[in-house]
Amino acid sequence: MHKRGWSNIVIIGAAALALPLTLGACSDGADADTARAPEVAEDGAAALPAIPVVGPERTIIAFGDSLFAGYGLDPRDSYPEKLENALRAKGINADIINAGVSGDTTAAGLNRLEFTLAAMEQPPALLILELGGNDLLRGLEPDETKANLGKMLAILQEQNVPVLLMGMRSPPNYGPEYQAQFDALYRDLAKQYGVALIPFWLEDIYREPELFQSDRIHPTADGIERLVAATLGEVEGALPPPEGP
Repeated sequence: MHKRGWSNIVIIGAAALALPLTLGACSDGADADTARAPEVAEDGAAALPAIPVVGPERTIIAFGDSLFAGYGLDPRDSYPEKLENALRAKGINADIINAGVSGDTTAAGLNRLEFTLAAMEQPPALLILELGGNDLLRGLEPDETKANLGKMLAILQEQNVPVLLMGMRSPPNYGPEYQAQFDALYRDLAKQYGVALIPFWLEDIYREPELFQSDRIHPTADGIERLVAATLGEVEGALPPPEGP
């Protein structure tokens, strides 16, 4: 499958923040509308029967921080890359562009969102919005995080781009008031803008420290595999059906 680097499209003005909380890798679907999965697995063993990848290509933007960018991982092990593989294994002609930038806060994401959309030849079929973790690490006020995410959702709504919002959760040591405000903002925004929501997208692994790298923030490759399996249904459900010819 042909791959294109997101850095060739959009890292203008987005490289200033260095706090390591974003993942990135990108991928392109095959040019043909119909392709098939490999007949042989990567380890050389016989693969399961190939599932046809059919229909028009569905471009998805994975817009986030180091948790999308693939921090500390081989680019092939990033969440967007693995998610694309999983969707294609189900016969969905997905092309996921990894627009994860390590260190991005919601303010930084807001600053590059319109540029990202303008760089597309046509609107994406879906944008997965995953930001807020760096706001949390910096102790920014939840109201600020909510306002920035709300502005992004308003832009996407205006451009008729479907959204899947990936929620985060505050740890208890931030205090009960901060925790309550932060944890509620994703749910409130999803309701306000009518977008799909995964309330806490690390839910499936956060109790298992062996699935995180030594920084205790970024998942390992095995952790990414678990996250893809846990969220695949929500992503598929948020992806609108392809438009007719």
